[in-house]
Amino acid sequence: MSAQKTERLLNLVICLLSTRQFLAKEQIRAAVPQYAGCATDDAFDRMFERDKDELRDMGVPLETGANDAWFVDDVGYRVDRAAYALPEVRFEPDELAVLGLASRVWQQASLAAPASRALLKLTAQTGIDSDGAGLVGIEPRVRTSEPAFDPVYAAVRDHQAIRFPYRTPGKEAPSVRHLEPWGIVSRHGRWYVVGHDRDREATRVFRLSRVAGTVEPIGAPGDVVVPDGVDFRAQVAALVPRRPTGEAELLAREGAGLALRRRAGSVSPGPAGWDELRVPYGDADLLAEEVSGFGPDVRVVAPLEVREGVVRRLEAIVAGGSMADDPARQAVDGPMS
Repeated sequence: MSAQKTERLLNLVICLLSTRQFLAKEQIRAAVPQYAGCATDDAFDRMFERDKDELRDMGVPLETGANDAWFVDDVGYRVDRAAYALPEVRFEPDELAVLGLASRVWQQASLAAPASRALLKLTAQTGIDSDGAGLVGIEPRVRTSEPAFDPVYAAVRDHQAIRFPYRTPGKEAPSVRHLEPWGIVSRHGRWYVVGHDRDREATRVFRLSRVAGTVEPIGAPGDVVVPDGVDFRAQVAALVPRRPTGEAELLAREGAGLALRRRAGSVSPGPAGWDELRVPYGDADLLAEEVSGFGPDVRVVAPLEVREGVVRRLEAIVAGGSMADDPARQAVDGPMS
């Protein structure tokens, strides 16, 4: 939804909340500044009808009626204050602590600020301070570091189709995909968008970390219709590969890469201070992303597809700098002599 439309709807709600009487359309048109741009009465009528539907879809209790029982044809509009207002919200200290924990699940900037503001408002309203000290150690994290997350999230919210370059495993060059996005799902720490692939004319799942460029909106907001009863999580579970299809040879410093060691089929001594790990994997890109997180403590020996995946991520991290000077680059080099 555009900022101009959001402002218009907000002003319309304020206008309809500010009076106990029903307001005629002419009064509303004069009170909401954004309606002044309508050149004709027909243009205003169409815009106002769309705005009414939007408000009702958002749950705003918009009422229609007349101020005079003798003139029922004089239709007016208002928002039912009693139905619109929230009841007083009360939380116990332990409940607020859990809300505080939930607000910190988002560790990246895309959704961290709204969650923090919501918690701040709850704390101010209840007068109870959220003590999160006792939650240290059990605090979960949901990462939204993929550059594609924000534009894809906006497209899902606005029911708008998108176009983006997508890197498919095993192919050198990304291909352009056209998608009607239905929903976003997090699975095993990775984000996926589910929707209708216009190129394949079928339901498809795309991993956001494989989007290789700019996500561009196509068409108008509201064009995408989400089918009833779609289970997004089931779609992702069915289409995302689970079983290992290969085995990677890694070098890990002694005491490092514990998550990889737990999955490894074998761990044997390697060069001084290093261990050789053979780790089964089903998705080279997923493994490359995980290995990149260990920096210079884990290095890829084989296969090439995993090494190249690590290189792409590290080059993106140090873009503009010298790869040779960055210690993380060692994640794909052989052990130092």
